Amino acid sequence: MNASPSDLTILFYKIKNIFKKSSKDYRLTIGEVLKQRNIITERQLQTALEVQREKLGKFGKAIRLGQIIVELGYATEEDLIEAINYDYQLSVASLNDDIKTLVNEKRHTLIEGLPAVRVPIWVQLFGTTFIIIVITIFILSAVILNRQKERLYDQTIKTGLVSLKYFGSNARIGLLEDDLIKLNSLLKEATTVEGLLYAIIVNNDNVIKAHTDLKQINHEFDGFSVRGDKQLQGGVTYFNYSLPNGHKALNLTEKVTFQNKKLGEVHVGLSIDFMEKMIRKEQLTIVVITFFIVLFGILVAVLLGFRFSKPLSKLVHATEEIGRGNYQHKIVLARNDELGNLAASFNRMGDELWKNAQMQKSFGKYVGSEVLDMIMANPEKTWLKGHRNEATIIFCDIRGFTSFSEEKEPEEIVEGLNQYFEIATKSVMNHGGYVDKFIGDAVLAVFGVPVYHHDHMARAVKAAIEMRQSFNSANGAKNLLLGSVGISINSGIVLSGNIGSQVKMEYTVIGDSVNVASRLNSLANSGEIVVSKNIVENLKHSLQVKPLPPQKIKGKSDLVEPFVILEYNDMDR
Repeated sequence: MNASPSDLTILFYKIKNIFKKSSKDYRLTIGEVLKQRNIITERQLQTALEVQREKLGKFGKAIRLGQIIVELGYATEEDLIEAINYDYQLSVASLNDDIKTLVNEKRHTLIEGLPAVRVPIWVQLFGTTFIIIVITIFILSAVILNRQKERLYDQTIKTGLVSLKYFGSNARIGLLEDDLIKLNSLLKEATTVEGLLYAIIVNNDNVIKAHTDLKQINHEFDGFSVRGDKQLQGGVTYFNYSLPNGHKALNLTEKVTFQNKKLGEVHVGLSIDFMEKMIRKEQLTIVVITFFIVLFGILVAVLLGFRFSKPLSKLVHATEEIGRGNYQHKIVLARNDELGNLAASFNRMGDELWKNAQMQKSFGKYVGSEVLDMIMANPEKTWLKGHRNEATIIFCDIRGFTSFSEEKEPEEIVEGLNQYFEIATKSVMNHGGYVDKFIGDAVLAVFGVPVYHHDHMARAVKAAIEMRQSFNSANGAKNLLLGSVGISINSGIVLSGNIGSQVKMEYTVIGDSVNVASRLNSLANSGEIVVSKNIVENLKHSLQVKPLPPQKIKGKSDLVEPFVILEYNDMDR
């Protein structure tokens, strides 16, 4: 089967993307892709990035670059999806997909995709110790062997010189008397000296008078085939040469004199092979010692490695447990050293994280996730200390709750209230608000602070509509409270922040707008949503309302114009 050109192109891009370096800036990466495919220009990209930054500052969260490009009319969503799928070999269907994560996973290079080689600590200690020991032993061996070689050489020469002096001093009388028996008796024990190859005594006529090889006596001394004498102290000369049998020798020569008259010469031959044999013997000894030292070092390195790697493995496992949220995982490590202190500190950290998690979990029941994230990220921020904002307030209250509570058992009342609070809280959080507090059977919810949303009025109305629908759906004989809820909404400037004392403090909103929302709630019958005039004016294209007679409410000199919501048409759908 022949591959089509498009298949070959896709294959080319797949191979290319394996080796392509992934970008750390997702926006620029997507922008470059769109520019390369001539979907947008550089100027349009910079404009879109600027709009993205403005929206981030205005709404408190980043808007995806692709969505901004579509909103600005630079390209259609279909064009963007096609470009992204083609360049990154993805299969996303909408800009709402998590494209950033998919792109980062797809754009890893081949090297980045390879797993890092994991080398246990005990192996690292073993390797390091082994290398240090081996290098140290080799250096010491080289130094020791060199010095030993010099000592053996010097010792052998000293032995030869002693023998040479001894033979020379005692050969005078024998040479004067030409006494072969006396001269050869002198050399009789020479071959017993270790490393001594031969000893020769010759007279002035160059005739051998004494020799360790008795067959050479009275033969003419032929000398040595290789000469190149060097002078030692005391008139002794020496040179190296090879014997006919292949052995290497060091020859020492000294003249025999009597009353300054030369009588002959004494020659002593020392075995160089013997010296090298002794050096090799020393080398073998050092190698054996080195082997046992290395073996001992390996054992120590492995034991140390396991001693350190085992507690570190426990710490790694504990870190993984903490990462999975198991903050009560403990490290049992009976060590009186830094690792023991680290384990104890780790356990204390786990306890603190568990306490914080429990606090966050409990606190999250009182505020929305967005508010909780902001508080945890920067608890000292000024908006917690008091700030004026425009916000929308919802009040929910149960009609006839006092008479209802007088007729029912406490357990039934609590169960009914919990269901009512659960529905109200869920509806508020679904639309980006948070429940400020429960006041008896009333619920106070806020939209627009501390997380600002430009459409906080619409969000509040949607939450109220959803709340009413949920109350109606869940209403029944088991919980009559749900059918008796009146809802009111007002919008305006509020003061938000931490209010209270050092003993007890809560994040809340106060102000005239909150009071008006509370007063409007008294005008809402069961199942009704009453809103103020400013809500209607801002959402006039979405709301169908019925005006109520202007009301005089406490704290306001002017009459308030309330409205009952009949229908809401979501223009964003």
